[in-house]
Amino acid sequence: MAGARQAVGEARRIVVKVGSSSLTTASGGLDADRVDALVDVLAKVRSGGEREIVLVSSGAIAAGLAPLGLRRRPKDLARQQAAASVGQGLLVARYTASFARYGVRVGQVLLTSDDMSRRAHHRNASRTLDKLLAMGAFPIVNENDTVATDEIRFGDNDRLAALVAHLVHADLLVLLSDVDGVYDGDPGKPGTSRIAEVREVSDLAGVEIGSAGKAGVGTGGMVTKVEAARIAAAAGVPVVLTSAIHAADALTGQDTGTYFHPTGKRSADRLLWLQHASTPQGALTLDDGAVQAVVVRRKSLLPAGIAAVEGEFSAGDPVELRDGTGHAVARGLVNFDAKEIPRLIGRSTHELARELGPAYEREVVHRDDLVVLHP
Repeated sequence: MAGARQAVGEARRIVVKVGSSSLTTASGGLDADRVDALVDVLAKVRSGGEREIVLVSSGAIAAGLAPLGLRRRPKDLARQQAAASVGQGLLVARYTASFARYGVRVGQVLLTSDDMSRRAHHRNASRTLDKLLAMGAFPIVNENDTVATDEIRFGDNDRLAALVAHLVHADLLVLLSDVDGVYDGDPGKPGTSRIAEVREVSDLAGVEIGSAGKAGVGTGGMVTKVEAARIAAAAGVPVVLTSAIHAADALTGQDTGTYFHPTGKRSADRLLWLQHASTPQGALTLDDGAVQAVVVRRKSLLPAGIAAVEGEFSAGDPVELRDGTGHAVARGLVNFDAKEIPRLIGRSTHELARELGPAYEREVVHRDDLVVLHP
């Protein structure tokens, strides 16, 4: 464990995520002292110039509640977007003022899941964050709640933070909330203890994970944080999950919170966002031979292996690949519009090329744009 924590203290590029409950009052509205306390830690960590930090910050909707006379986070999307519109400006203004005490400029980056699931948008987001870091600015990322729809929402900033950690090739992800780690039971009850490290997801088997807090200003909870930690760890990024008040200890490698060991290797960027950030616009049902080729042999999907198509999508959209029972086995970016596929079903690429032209002698989903979904 000491070696792992030492690696945490030596991480050069770090993504830090902070939740709404760590920045706002229970009734909504920013808590300036809490924001300043977090900024104090982050500014000190990066002051030597050897470490870079990207902050994924929740709090826009929560910050907009009190100014709009809302007592709790609204359930309907329209009022959430209104609160985000008011609160996002307040949130960034507060960060800007707080970081100015250290002569640090802030750069705002608002993302939707559509930005992460479209290759061109994904590359642009990556370049923007890299350039902000190179120019000495402090990137602050949030979901673009003002324009996001139910269909293209991340749902919580924990998952967004895991994807951003992969996007910027971070050495570490730190998830900050109001709970100082994962416990083997309800942390509010006696007899429970903090789980110091997780080497495999199976280490948490049988552990009851809590949901969102009572304040009602956030969307997450320990479930989403553990899921985000799993995504990041599977992509080769170690994770520390702890409370905001222990941020300094977490970033310097002290024994705080729960440390998630990396469980996988870094994969191509497009595969991680395709699996965790994209929203399928339709589905293709595969025959048994195609399932075997795609899942086991990791081959491209050809027209001959398709049994059925559903949904309305365009070339370049993410689609779900299903077996004969309707179980999703993979996800990929399709090369044809939905309306084109029925006449391709079950036919070879050579046959299609002869009849329809050389443009049809290609894969429906190329293996480089395909990720297998593990159960």
